[in-house]
Amino acid sequence: MKTGIVDVGGGLRGIYGAGVFDYCIDKKITFDYCIGVSAGSANIASFLAGQRKRNFLFYLDYSFRKKYMSLHNFIKRGSYIDLDYVYGVLSNANGENPLDYQAVSKNPAEMKVVASEAVSGRIKYFEKKDLRENDYGILKASSSIPVVCKPYAFNNTLYFDGALGDPIPIRQAFSDGCDRVVVILTKPRDVVRSPIKDEKLARFLKRKYPEAAKNLELRAKRYNESVFLTKTLEEQGKALIIAPDNIAGADTLTKNKEVLQRLYQKGYNDAEKISGFLNLHKHFGVDLKEYV
Repeated sequence: MKTGIVDVGGGLRGIYGAGVFDYCIDKKITFDYCIGVSAGSANIASFLAGQRKRNFLFYLDYSFRKKYMSLHNFIKRGSYIDLDYVYGVLSNANGENPLDYQAVSKNPAEMKVVASEAVSGRIKYFEKKDLRENDYGILKASSSIPVVCKPYAFNNTLYFDGALGDPIPIRQAFSDGCDRVVVILTKPRDVVRSPIKDEKLARFLKRKYPEAAKNLELRAKRYNESVFLTKTLEEQGKALIIAPDNIAGADTLTKNKEVLQRLYQKGYNDAEKISGFLNLHKHFGVDLKEYV
């Protein structure tokens, strides 16, 4: 049986996923396949490295620094979040909190990172081989939030946040051979995403990146469809949704430490469901062809 986990990210709400992964590290729960979107890509990298609470510090400490994200960054560099600071200065081998690249590399689990090509609009699924020590461009590409950040250039291609093309890559996980998949959401499971905010933001992209703008306009629809699919698979014993019952008003770039701390703890506590799901003896099948 091939097990997988999906982390959808969600900016600083991604601390919920960090809590889930720290629980898994504590309980020695492993997965054969990990796929992350945006902040979720950073979460899976630290998880595969076995670096407990590494990402907790990024969410609850480093993100409050002006160098990490600020209006100053936006004015000076065109990006509110300085991705080179996050995934370079802090994360490189000589950084303040380096990613253990060798541990990630040696971990037998498959790793995929989702990004969206800014010009063509195509979805890109990066693999572990695309990650190199002191060159975490795929994490930067996946985390480049449109409008908030300018697209990130990696291997001569501009990328935006993976959530534009595949906000919940559940189909990709099963397409890559997974039998059971845990899906980390950072909004309550029954939230229906509205397209209104995305449609407004898309106006800022249409002139220069029309295909990215189309993806942004469709993000809510794709998200809602993927949640519906995941719930259907959950009923069949193929998937498990881990999601907060309440996000206490936390948004993508929230600056409330108390809220972030609570989200982390919620993620840690909610992850208790994973062991039972992975150890189920009765295996229900589902024909994915009618859903994908």
